[in-house]
Amino acid sequence: MASRILGSAIKRREDPRLITGQAKYTDDIVLPGMVYMSVVRSPYGHARIKRIDSKKAEAMPGVLGVFTGQQMKDAGFGPIPCAWVVPGSDCKTPPYPPVAIDTVRYVGNAVAIVVAADRYQARDAADAVEVDYEPLGVVVDAFKATQAGAPQLHGDVPNNVCFHWHVTGGDVESAFKSADVIVKEHIINQRLIPNAMEPRGAVAQYLGATGEITLWSTTQNPHIARFLLSLDTGTPEHKIRVIAPEVGGGFGSKLPHYPEDSMAVFASKTVKRPVKWTEGRSENYRSTTHGRDHIQDVEIAAKRDGTIVGLRAKVWANLGAYLSTAAPGIPTILHGLMLSGVYKIPNIHEDVYGVFTNTTPVDAYRGAGRPEAVFLVERMVDLLARELKMDPVELRRKNMIPPFTDGYTVATGLVYDSGNYEGALAKALEMADYGGLRKKQSEMRAKGQYLGIGLCTYAEICGLGPSQVAGAVGFGGGLWESAIVRFHPSAKVNVMVGISPHGQGEETTFAQIVASELGVDVDDVEITHGDTDQTPMGWGTYGSRGTAVGGGALMGAIKKIKEKAKLLTAHLLEASIDDIDYADGKFFVKGSPDKFKTIQDIALMANVAWNMPKGMEPGLEASAFFDPANFVYPFGAHIAVVEVDAETGEVALKRYIAVDDCGKVINPMIVEGQIHGGIAQGVAQALWEGAVYDDDGQLLTGSLMDYAVPKAAFFPKFELAMTETPTTVNPLGVKGIGETGTIASTPAVYNAVADALAPLGVKTINMPLTPERVWRAIQEARS
Repeated sequence: MASRILGSAIKRREDPRLITGQAKYTDDIVLPGMVYMSVVRSPYGHARIKRIDSKKAEAMPGVLGVFTGQQMKDAGFGPIPCAWVVPGSDCKTPPYPPVAIDTVRYVGNAVAIVVAADRYQARDAADAVEVDYEPLGVVVDAFKATQAGAPQLHGDVPNNVCFHWHVTGGDVESAFKSADVIVKEHIINQRLIPNAMEPRGAVAQYLGATGEITLWSTTQNPHIARFLLSLDTGTPEHKIRVIAPEVGGGFGSKLPHYPEDSMAVFASKTVKRPVKWTEGRSENYRSTTHGRDHIQDVEIAAKRDGTIVGLRAKVWANLGAYLSTAAPGIPTILHGLMLSGVYKIPNIHEDVYGVFTNTTPVDAYRGAGRPEAVFLVERMVDLLARELKMDPVELRRKNMIPPFTDGYTVATGLVYDSGNYEGALAKALEMADYGGLRKKQSEMRAKGQYLGIGLCTYAEICGLGPSQVAGAVGFGGGLWESAIVRFHPSAKVNVMVGISPHGQGEETTFAQIVASELGVDVDDVEITHGDTDQTPMGWGTYGSRGTAVGGGALMGAIKKIKEKAKLLTAHLLEASIDDIDYADGKFFVKGSPDKFKTIQDIALMANVAWNMPKGMEPGLEASAFFDPANFVYPFGAHIAVVEVDAETGEVALKRYIAVDDCGKVINPMIVEGQIHGGIAQGVAQALWEGAVYDDDGQLLTGSLMDYAVPKAAFFPKFELAMTETPTTVNPLGVKGIGETGTIASTPAVYNAVADALAPLGVKTINMPLTPERVWRAIQEARS
């Protein structure tokens, strides 16, 4: 039956073209007369540009031109806009020219662009451009950048502080004064490089006769890209078409509007040819946005019985050299408002300083603010448990918010939609055999072996929605979504959506929704996305909002289809509309189920229009918009089990248990796939990954030779389970799932390693927990 399709683990419809090489990515686009762009990038972290000599490059075979930032400015191309300026924080937005004009501020900053007949000629010519620099002082550490005497990146940003934002709930000062126990910690949530399998790329085609621009781009947000491109190129929005072909991974790094999109458009307009740019991997490491990079000073206050009474923190968030598209909102709205976690913490305060440094700009990376918040909270809960000599499970349970279905307001002002945190924790503990693990740990310690058990009980904010809230917190757009459902006479269905999936699986899950709700075969539903000329307006795929918000719009269009179908059925069966009911693709008369019309009957009649009610328009098509009333708040409990070799510092992840709750589950296989990928990325932060700059602003981890992306063999088989606590925020009852694994796994693994090393006196190690760092921490504790 069609209704059984929803909730079924059917295979992803996207995968055959991906695994057989038939998918088309941006770099696969070939246009007649197309030429290639390469970017000259700064080797200095901070320097004045004294002179650019392009004569040698311009004389090389195939070169059509070498262009500077000044030429782009003279042609009317403006700075790259920031789309999220958080109010009440004195947020400063210094100009971000797509190509530097007089000063470079990070290694990889664009200095000039070269256009040539092929990509190799373009690259060779870029290498031949001679640039004279006057080196300036460099600062890469966010805290040091705020200190007196630090090099200044922007003349109108004193002490490099872009903004100072704070959140307060309750009476924090009184809570700390009355506390029995206060635990402090200095946390470094290190910088990460997203490492999407496909680097960024762009193909721009300018048609001079019409003034139209078509941009093929590796973007997560084609409609937002069009909007922002209209601002910095000066091109009317209706003259721009943005197409996101297959996108080989994003993880937030393909959310921003990048300078290279504008460069490609400028180059196409200038040379009057289509222009392609494709990023190299080491270029990707220097010029595509990074993630995380927080320095956090945190305190947690509690009563002697374990009741948490307060939490306060001061955070220095490294923004890099310029403001990327969503940069200010990530360490503020998406981070600071989540400091209650799953706990009843009545008093919370956090100060966040957004700081400019001579590093690659920072923006969203899977989780975007939530991982930094959850790590902060979960690490402090474990440290408090250690101080009080309580089991970390007992402490969590004592402070956990009880189950609720109709909203719960936390100290930061957020209203969580629904939750059963104890239920998820209980299931995870049962799966892990927690009591048995603690017994095994005790036995191994007696033998000088170090087993660690780490927990994370989390909630996160996602399904980024309410447009009124978006406006109130400074987001430069709406956060609603739209969808169109169109039936052909043969009852085949086209669905056009504003979101732009790139691995999340909505081509499958949205087809399942349509099939389940309207009684068609899932293979008869085609989902179209990623082209601003062929899809309705949408605000992008990020923040686990694709299904939670885009699915809401789809359900709105389906509802309208059903309503029209009922009216047409009533007319055809000569019955009252009030007597028409629907189930499994059939519209029937109540009490007379043998009198019915199928959705196929209705689709045919609506399209041929031979026998329609008076005033009813032909066709079976509906569009809808959905602007949710709230965010959604998925949650769960993760448990990591590690063994640490005290002689070498090697950490072995032995087990990983994850119980997640994303509300109603549309496709369990897709949900599990999202969790698998998220866990891998979160564990990687805990144990292996980290971007490192030297004091001159050189990226020392500038390639896959130096930046440790884990292999599948590094992980045990993940033990997964789900609970279902539906939300009322959207008609599907779903919550996001794409980021939960990343959010929960980093603190779970870190807490496991800290638990293993507790008998040795080790308390804190900065991530990643490499063998060398673990070994050194053990030696320092022993000395």
